[in-house]
Amino acid sequence: MDSANINTAEQNITQVKTALKAFVENEKIAKMLGKDFVSEMNDWEALIEKKSEEPFTLVILGEFKRGKSTIINALLGKELAPINVTPETYTINEISFGHTQYVEAILENGMRVPLSLEDITREKLEQRMKLFPAKISYVQIKDNAPILKEIRIVDTPGLSDLESLDKQVMDYIVNADAIMYAASCLLPFSESEQLFLASHVQPQRFGMLYILVNMIDAMNSQKDADKILKRVRNISERIVPNAIVYGISGADELSRKLGRERPLDKGTREFYETQFFQFELSLQRDIIMQKDVIRSKRVLTMLSQMCDETAAKLRLISDMAELDKQKLADRAKEFEEQCEKLSKALEEKKPALHLSIIEMQQEAEAWMYEFFSKLRASILDCRGKDADGNDLYSSEDIEKHFYSFLMEKVGEAYRNCIESHRDRIAEIVEGTGRELASALGIDDLSKAAKAPSVEMIMTSLNKNVTRSVMGVQLFGTSETFPPATMSVFSLILKKKKQTDIIDIALENYDDIRNNIVKDIKTVYQDLETKAAARLDSLYQYQVEMGREALNQAQQLMMVYDNDEIRQTLVEAKQMLAEPQRILAESKL
Repeated sequence: MDSANINTAEQNITQVKTALKAFVENEKIAKMLGKDFVSEMNDWEALIEKKSEEPFTLVILGEFKRGKSTIINALLGKELAPINVTPETYTINEISFGHTQYVEAILENGMRVPLSLEDITREKLEQRMKLFPAKISYVQIKDNAPILKEIRIVDTPGLSDLESLDKQVMDYIVNADAIMYAASCLLPFSESEQLFLASHVQPQRFGMLYILVNMIDAMNSQKDADKILKRVRNISERIVPNAIVYGISGADELSRKLGRERPLDKGTREFYETQFFQFELSLQRDIIMQKDVIRSKRVLTMLSQMCDETAAKLRLISDMAELDKQKLADRAKEFEEQCEKLSKALEEKKPALHLSIIEMQQEAEAWMYEFFSKLRASILDCRGKDADGNDLYSSEDIEKHFYSFLMEKVGEAYRNCIESHRDRIAEIVEGTGRELASALGIDDLSKAAKAPSVEMIMTSLNKNVTRSVMGVQLFGTSETFPPATMSVFSLILKKKKQTDIIDIALENYDDIRNNIVKDIKTVYQDLETKAAARLDSLYQYQVEMGREALNQAQQLMMVYDNDEIRQTLVEAKQMLAEPQRILAESKL
């Protein structure tokens, strides 16, 4: 979507929002649709408005003492993110735009405590935290730095212990629009960092991912800096191929912008200063472009879904309006009887769903056994020799690359197994949903309930049933990297310095394979639970909407005659036709 299309999309969004606002404010149409549906449309409108204004979120990640906060401050050109904190005082810091500087701590109990920048330094915060009635959830920092007009920056704690990765940090990762990952040239890309990127960052498939190799000013020569960056790029290409790697000095850049004395130049200052400039240029250009594209697509999708649900509601009312009062009463009775029958039929379908997913699980297990038979051969090949009897791979290369190679291959095979069944499970659920809707005579609602966009998770703020339909996810974090197998990799990592890495891998080979199979069983059980829950939610959603339409039609007939209802329906369809046309012509 280029700039011209973005401008057109924004114009289309404005026109559609204006048309839908007029639609909802039409008294006759509002009465016909009913208070609940109008309330839901107003919630839609409020949510779309919120999404339209929501800032692009950039999250910085990295292990402890990698200079994350210094990098943020260098980007902002001022010291906002606290530095030199301890693990005990490290907080999640949300930094966003405000006309005046403001800091407050949001506690886990919801309480908000005003602070100053001085209060979030290590010494002050340690004292203040003892007095708070609850733990800090995150610290919100407002400032008028120009870049904050375009983005929100989230500074996260160090990720030294992957097994205790905080759920709150994981939520920020999942909801981020872009990621900055801070590494250190002094400890470049440890195995735990590689494990984190492979298991928590790569599966999210971020469109923008920066790996910032910090503290390059500590390198004694350009040759040393180039060597480090080459290693990081080689590793990142295997784990996160789309990552952009820069060698920077956050401390030097911050000092330069603040006019302070800069770290000693060892002959590489021009290089890392240029690298930071290139990083900023990419960040500014790509974020501004990406922000507009994401925002336009997000809002157009939500508006389209809003129109689809409204059109489905109108078609239901139109169908009901063709019936007289007695036929409508008969239809309502038949509907309730059919609901009871379908509820039993739905329960009868669950064993078939169970068998289908068991078959998929067994298929995945067979794939993994085949994969592991080939993997053992690949591991042994690492010790192979050429025709002259020389090692194919040097011990240095094996030491550097074997662990990440093994972890990457196992994780990739695991994900491929599960992803191969994603569409099949979705087809079973959606096919059953269509059958239910057809039996209830509300086929349109089946289409409206498919929820093609993640945005639909939040579409209805009032209806728990609708929210549960849209919020049931078939795939979650347990499908990105095998959790039980992760513990074996951690064990290999701990033993790595004690003995040969290939010996360790072969020694733990059976454990890795057995844990993978255990992980597959667990995740497919979870998939079955979620698929069954989605079926239940689809059924409840369709029943609720069908029942609501029948009740609404009966109420309308008590107040209006059929001619008035038909006339209002014609007017409603005409008013909805224009935003539907605009959305159909928009490039999502």
